Amino acid sequence: MKKIKVMAVFGTRPEAVKMAPLVLELAKRPGLEAQCCVTAQHREMLDSVLNIFGVKPDYDLNIMQPQQTLSSITSRTLLGMEEVLEKAGPDLVLVHGDTSTTFAGALAAFYRQIPVGHVEAGLRTYDRYSPFPEEMNRRLVSSLAELYFCPTRTNKTNLERENHSKNLFVTGNTVIDALHTTIKQKFFFSQSILNQLDYLRQKVVLVTCHRRENYGQPMAQIMTALRRLADAFPDVQMVYPVHLSPVVQEAAHTYLDGHPRIHLIAPLAVDEMHNLMARCHLVMTDSGGLQEEAPALGKPVLVLRRETERPEAVEAGTVQLAGVEEEEVFQAASRLLEDPDAYAGMAHAANPYGDGRACVRIADAIEWHFGLRDQPPAPFLP
Repeated sequence: MKKIKVMAVFGTRPEAVKMAPLVLELAKRPGLEAQCCVTAQHREMLDSVLNIFGVKPDYDLNIMQPQQTLSSITSRTLLGMEEVLEKAGPDLVLVHGDTSTTFAGALAAFYRQIPVGHVEAGLRTYDRYSPFPEEMNRRLVSSLAELYFCPTRTNKTNLERENHSKNLFVTGNTVIDALHTTIKQKFFFSQSILNQLDYLRQKVVLVTCHRRENYGQPMAQIMTALRRLADAFPDVQMVYPVHLSPVVQEAAHTYLDGHPRIHLIAPLAVDEMHNLMARCHLVMTDSGGLQEEAPALGKPVLVLRRETERPEAVEAGTVQLAGVEEEEVFQAASRLLEDPDAYAGMAHAANPYGDGRACVRIADAIEWHFGLRDQPPAPFLP
């Protein structure tokens, strides 16, 4: 019997973390032929993830350029994908989330009338410019897709409101599957400071801040709050893997350099980030992925944004919106550092994002869609 060709397309590190476990699951299925195409929108950061999971792309567009723009990423991906799709002939193209690769990959497949499956479908802020360009990317992909793999029931409801009614699957988030691969009880970090920290006696706060909508004044306010926190709490050690963006690098070093308990380090490979998260006390981030990962590890998350497309974690109590104003950020973090009850309430809340079987559900749904299975998968229930 002819195998169904399923091509996963991704280009950034966060996409790779969430798609690599799915590529591996698809490869196990006898009725499916797993194909993998990377755009390398983020070259170095992408490659480290591929190595950790042991995924070897069948196609590599290698589009990354110095000072690349959203338009250049989109156009180079679209042109590169045209050639790949013609050569590979997939029956289904899977894209993930909301990057420029996601949008361009879905559009390229649509132009060739190849069905698109959207992994992590249905996230919304309903503000087209926040996050930018992600909110519009995912809305546009929703219009192009035919299969929707929603991490949560809320995501499915969002799509139903937009009149998408067929092939909606609630799967959980594949990032929880990834954690099961990467976290180790004994782990040696490549950066020595991380091996020297006393994770039991001190409060290690993991910080990430890199989103475009936080550039400028919001980032300055956040950085000022972080330094105030380090000054106010002598038992806090702050670890900030600084994104390679020149804007982020300048802000981090301008406001945070020179403090003995603020450690500005190079970006971490995914297994190092996961293992640091598992050992830290608190996460402060504007990242989307960390809002899903940290609750699975029992770590409270303060989101350094005005809104989030992941309201389930806020409702569950594992995540709190701290905003981008200096005083709000400082007060929100101070409460969790000072009040054991407030901390425990967030740390022990149930994780709404998955049980480690999202990839199995997605593969089952694909098999069902193509007639290789009698029943669709049962939905993920937190």
